[in-house]
Amino acid sequence: MPAINGEQYLARMRKLKPNIWIKGQKITEDICEHPVYKGALHTKASLYDLQVKPDLIDKMTYKSPKTDNRVGLSFLQPKTKEDLEARRHMIKTWAFETSGMMGRTPDYLNTVIMTLTASASILSDQDEQFTQNLINLYERAREHDLSFTHSFINPQINRSVTYEESSNQPIAARIIKKNNDGVFIKGARLLATQGGMTDEIILFPSGGKLNDDEQSFCVSIPSNADGVKFLCRESFWEGESSFNYPLSSRFHEMDTMLIFDNVFVPWENVYFYHRQDIAMKLFSRSSFTAHTLHQVVIRQITKAEFILGIAQSMVKLLNLSEFQHIHEKISEMIIGLESMKALLDRAELLAAEDEWGTMVPHADSLFVAVNIFPKLYPRMIEILQLIGAGGLVSIPSQEDFESCLFNDLELYYQGTACEAVTKTKILRLVWDLTMSSFGTRQTQYERYFFGDPVRLATKLYNGYPRDEYINHVYNFLNIESE
Repeated sequence: MPAINGEQYLARMRKLKPNIWIKGQKITEDICEHPVYKGALHTKASLYDLQVKPDLIDKMTYKSPKTDNRVGLSFLQPKTKEDLEARRHMIKTWAFETSGMMGRTPDYLNTVIMTLTASASILSDQDEQFTQNLINLYERAREHDLSFTHSFINPQINRSVTYEESSNQPIAARIIKKNNDGVFIKGARLLATQGGMTDEIILFPSGGKLNDDEQSFCVSIPSNADGVKFLCRESFWEGESSFNYPLSSRFHEMDTMLIFDNVFVPWENVYFYHRQDIAMKLFSRSSFTAHTLHQVVIRQITKAEFILGIAQSMVKLLNLSEFQHIHEKISEMIIGLESMKALLDRAELLAAEDEWGTMVPHADSLFVAVNIFPKLYPRMIEILQLIGAGGLVSIPSQEDFESCLFNDLELYYQGTACEAVTKTKILRLVWDLTMSSFGTRQTQYERYFFGDPVRLATKLYNGYPRDEYINHVYNFLNIESE
C-alpha cells in the first residue's frame, strides 16, 4: 500500500481497537468518534489527505526505491541539500495545517526511524539479524505508511540518580524473559503522546544511569498487542465547537501511560537489548539528533508564526498600536521568531554528509534553537495574556450569540476594527491557547519537548566546539596553548 489518505488511516484505527482506559473506564466505542480522540484523529486524517492531493503529492511524497509507489517524504533519507529542502517543505506543510499545535504528527517518528535505519549496521555488534530487523521496520513503515507513538520515560517513582527499584514486580518496563521465539516485557512507561491512535509503539532505551544495560533495549509492538494497556490522563477536550474551542476541539493529543503485562515481542521486532553501549552508539553516531531537531524546529517556527499572527490580530482589533510597550512586546516575539528561522537556515546551509551517506543538518545550530524555544514559548504566551488583559476573563460563547442576547453582544462586545463575533473568535482563540487546560498543557509540553531544559543546556555546553575561539584568545595574548 502506498501513501495513504485520511479515510484509510481512520479505517485502520477503527479496526485496531487498542485497550484504552480513561477515568477508570475502558473505551469500547469507535475511537474515531470518542470525544477524547475524535478531534486529533480527524485532524491527523486531514494530514494524510493533504499528502495525496493532486497539487501536493509530488512535494509530499516520493517514489519508493523498492516498489516505485508514492510514499511519504518524511521517510526519505536525504542524500543532498535539495533532499533536505524537500523534507523541510513537506514538514512545514503539515505543521502549517495544525498551526504547529500537534507535536506528534507522523513525520516526527518517521524521521526518527529513517535516521536510525541509515546507521542500522551498528546493531550488528550484537546480532546481524537486528540490523536487518530495523531495515525491515523502516521499509514496512514506509511502504504501508504506518504511524507510531513512542516512549523512553520511566515512571517517576524516585528521580534521584542513585535510585534503584526494590519492588518484586517490575515498575519500569523491562524484558523479564526470552525464548526461541522472542522476549516478554512487563512494567510501565510514563508517557506516550497519541497513545492508542497509532499503528504501533516503539520503546526506546530510557535515559538514566551509566552501565544500566537492563533499560537499554529497543522494540516495536502493535498498539493492539495482547497485554498492552493505554492509561489516559484527564482529557483537556472541552467540546466540539470550533467557535468556543478553536484549538482543543481539533488538536487535543492525548498523553498516555503505557502498561505492559507480559507482552510478547517476536525476535523480528527486537532491534537490540541489554546493551547500553549499542544504544549510545546508535543515538550518538546516527543523524537521529540533527534530523529529529530539524523536524522539531520547523514545527516550532510555524507555531511561533501563528502566535505572532494572533498577537498582531489582537493589537488591531483592540486598537493598541500606538502604545510603545506593545511595540516592545511584539518586537520581542519577532526577534525570537527570526532567531529561530536564522538558526534553521544555518543548519541547512552547513549540512554535511555523514559516514552513512546521509545529508545531515548542522546539529549545533539546531541545538541552540531548541534551547531557545522552551524560554521563548512561555514568554510569547505571557505576552498574549498581557495584551488581552481583562478581556480574556469574560468572553461570550457560541451559544450566547445563538440566543436572544445577540443584539446586546453586537452592541457591547464589538471591537474598534471588527464586529462582536470576530472579536470573540479571536479572544476565544487566545484563551484556548493561553488559559485553558489545553493551552497550559501546550506550554508545559514545549518546555520539556526535547527533554529537561537544564540538561539540554548541559548537552549544548559539552558538545559545542569552541577550541578555535580559545586558541584565538591565547594567540592574541601570545600565550602558549596548554
